[in-house]
Amino acid sequence: MSRHTEFAVRQSIVDAARSLSGLGLNHGTSGNVSVRWGDGLLITPSGLPYEQMSADDIVHLRMDGGFEHPLAPSSEWRFHRDILEARADVNAVVHAHPIHCTAFAICGMEIPAVHYMIAAAGGPTVRCSGYATFGTPELSELALEALEDRTCCLLANHGMIATGPGLAKALWLAVELETLCRQYAVALQVGTPRVLPDDEIARNVEKFRSYGPRPKG
Repeated sequence: MSRHTEFAVRQSIVDAARSLSGLGLNHGTSGNVSVRWGDGLLITPSGLPYEQMSADDIVHLRMDGGFEHPLAPSSEWRFHRDILEARADVNAVVHAHPIHCTAFAICGMEIPAVHYMIAAAGGPTVRCSGYATFGTPELSELALEALEDRTCCLLANHGMIATGPGLAKALWLAVELETLCRQYAVALQVGTPRVLPDDEIARNVEKFRSYGPRPKG
C-alpha cells in the first residue's frame, strides 16, 4: 500500500469528520471517524477541532491498542477497534451525536420499522444499547451487541454509530439514520406511527445490499 494511497485515506477521514457538522450530525469536537488500514485502523485524534485537522494528524492504531503518534487517538478508539476486529464486513465506522438520534438514545428507545429505509440498518429495528461510560470496554461490548446483524445502532444517553464497507457508505448511513430518527420523532407528534411487518423489511434488506454509494469501478 503506497504512501500516496494512505494519504488519500487519511484525507478522506479528515473530509468526513469536517462534513459531520454540515450534514447536521455533530457539533464541536464530539464524534469520530475510522477506516480499516493495514494491521489496524486510521482514526481521528482526540480533542482536535476538525477545522485544524490535517491528514498527518490521523492516528494509525494497531489492533492491540498501541500507536506511535504525537496525538492520542479518539477517546472512543476502543469500540472502533472492536467493531473492525469483530466484523469482517465493516471497513469504516462513523460515530456522532446528532440531535434526533441522541434524543432517542437519551430515552433508551429503539427505532422500529416505521419507514422502509430502516432496511439500510440490516433489520426491522435500530437497536439502542445499554449505557456505559464513554471510552470503556463495557461500552464497546454493548455497542457490539446492539450491532449484531445490524449496520448501525444508538448508544444510550450518548449518540449513534454507523458502519459500512467503505467510508462513503458509513457516512451515508449516518445521515439516513438521523433522517429516520427525525421522521419518527415528528410522526410521534402527529399520531401513532404504523410499523411495517418483518417480511416487508426482509425484502427491503435484500434490495439494500446493493443500495447506496459504492466505490467507483
